Amino acid sequence: MHSDRPARSHRDRLLAGALTCLQEKGYAHTTARDLVAASGTNLRSIGYHFGSKEALLDEALGECFRLWTARVEEAVFGTPARSPREQLQAALVALVDSFDELRPQVLACVEAIAPAARSETLRAKVAAGYAQARQAGAAMITRACTDMGITPPEDTAALTSLLIAISDGLMLQWLADPEAAPDARQTIGALALLTPFLADDTLDSSTRPAPAPLTQDDQASSPGGT
Repeated sequence: MHSDRPARSHRDRLLAGALTCLQEKGYAHTTARDLVAASGTNLRSIGYHFGSKEALLDEALGECFRLWTARVEEAVFGTPARSPREQLQAALVALVDSFDELRPQVLACVEAIAPAARSETLRAKVAAGYAQARQAGAAMITRACTDMGITPPEDTAALTSLLIAISDGLMLQWLADPEAAPDARQTIGALALLTPFLADDTLDSSTRPAPAPLTQDDQASSPGGT
């Protein structure tokens, strides 16, 4: 009996095989023959559809970014609207608390960073992945704020970049010492501790309280006092 599902093209099979190789062998250690074995295709297919082994792996790396972004979106909007803090924690759970589950993808992403510094093509692919993640993250923030009836922050792209930076930094810490790296709940708590340090920065200079005048005791104890 024939299946009604259409057969996947060589290009799709190569991309799926490249994702498997990234997870099992990593970016630097995947060979063209590994890609052929994982995809069930042939060496000529790599050149025909992608031009080179590196271009195929670069495309698979971009797919890793897209899959991770989709995972975060599902975590944030997969349940009824919550408070801003709960939604932020849901996003961080998808980003941070999934490192162990997604260890192969985590390793693949980290392993691609160093080669990207020496390959303009790979650097552009990584940059495009981050750009897509920022765009998707900014859209998620705007959508979440709209759903909760609050005004979105002015610079959603910068806020998304900060969340990505937190995730990337924790990723590196987790790879080095999984037991010491904070989880999503601890990260939210740590971010809340920054509030007192940031509060004064929201005041315009014209509305910032003027310093209290020096008393006679203050003047006497100052370096220029007598």
